[in-house]
Amino acid sequence: MTPPLIHLAEAQKSAPVTDWAARIGWVVGLLVFVVFVYWLMRQGWKWRGTLQGDLPELPTTPDAPGTPLLTLTGRYHGSTTAGQWLDRIVARGLGTRSRAELTLTDQGLDVVRPGAADFFVPAAALRGARLDKGIAGKVLTEGGLLIVTWEHGGRQIDSGFRSDRADEHPAWVEALNELSTTEHHTSTTEHTETEGAR
Repeated sequence: MTPPLIHLAEAQKSAPVTDWAARIGWVVGLLVFVVFVYWLMRQGWKWRGTLQGDLPELPTTPDAPGTPLLTLTGRYHGSTTAGQWLDRIVARGLGTRSRAELTLTDQGLDVVRPGAADFFVPAAALRGARLDKGIAGKVLTEGGLLIVTWEHGGRQIDSGFRSDRADEHPAWVEALNELSTTEHHTSTTEHTETEGAR
């Protein structure tokens, strides 16, 4: 009877004591690392804004914007250098994501952004539109984004929008492309006539 009792006594061991100092050290270290990464990202954002400081102020809505052709409510997901979907533009508030209300008229595209800077893209600055699946920091299903290409300060810009009703996107692409083609043809004709008159 004695040997089994000895084995039972040997099997009972006290639970290991939690090393709170080590755990607190790990938590503090992790928090410091997260704060450091956030600081680096913020510095990178500021540095990118400084590099893009030559971008002129964004146009504002004219006093007579024209009759609305299309309207849309949704989200603005950001802007990049045209054709380079990862080269984000942050200058002049273009890097701030927000809700957006778009109005297309024969004068151009009016972008109203609650909580962020509004801007206006004159019809003469429009270069076209397409459906795509991604822009810097945002990837959706194929055709989930309305990408508007426009020119400002000698730079071609892609701006990404998503309507609350995605089935509106094709009509916007068609209307924007038609307006940009018409404006380009008109400005080319006017330029040719001016050159011919000299």
